[in-house]
Amino acid sequence: MAQRLATEYVKTCLTLSEAEMIQFIKLFDVQDVQLEVQVQVTENGSQEIVLRDDSGEEVSLTFERRQGKYVCEGSCRVSNPKLSNLIRKAVSQFKGDAIVNRIYPAFTMKYVYKRGSVVQISEITSGKHKLVYEYKDTVGQLERLYRQQNVERQISSVYSQIDQLLDERNRSDSASGQRSVDEQLARLAHKLFELEA
Repeated sequence: MAQRLATEYVKTCLTLSEAEMIQFIKLFDVQDVQLEVQVQVTENGSQEIVLRDDSGEEVSLTFERRQGKYVCEGSCRVSNPKLSNLIRKAVSQFKGDAIVNRIYPAFTMKYVYKRGSVVQISEITSGKHKLVYEYKDTVGQLERLYRQQNVERQISSVYSQIDQLLDERNRSDSASGQRSVDEQLARLAHKLFELEA
């Protein structure tokens, strides 16, 4: 098995509540990883969390205070596999979005996280991307298909109403009756245009 050289969190986004922020800090206070955790609070309430392992490797995560939440958007590179695993757990547990490169001597594995779940894995070798895994939102696809069928039913109903109005217009002898039908037909034509768009 190839030895991982580093894990690069290319683009990471976490949004935490006050309570989640406390849980996030506690996540890094574990026995099997010798880790020093420093939390610095700035004037506006933002927090900078510095994680330092026993080898001296340091990762700094800045959480900006926005509308009562803590938002971390940034990147970092981690060599310590245990620290990397803790950051991965944090992204997963706190439903974060991230693009993560796991760097090996001959290739890189790229992981894409959406709301804490891996949605895509690619292998990058000599600049070439090979898709290894991609999440398929089958339920979402079925819901979209159902909505499309719902629109088709509405279109069919509008066509049926138009047919009835055209028959009514052909039977009408008065100009005012025809104008009334024409107004209704114009509204239905507009609705049909919207549905078909």
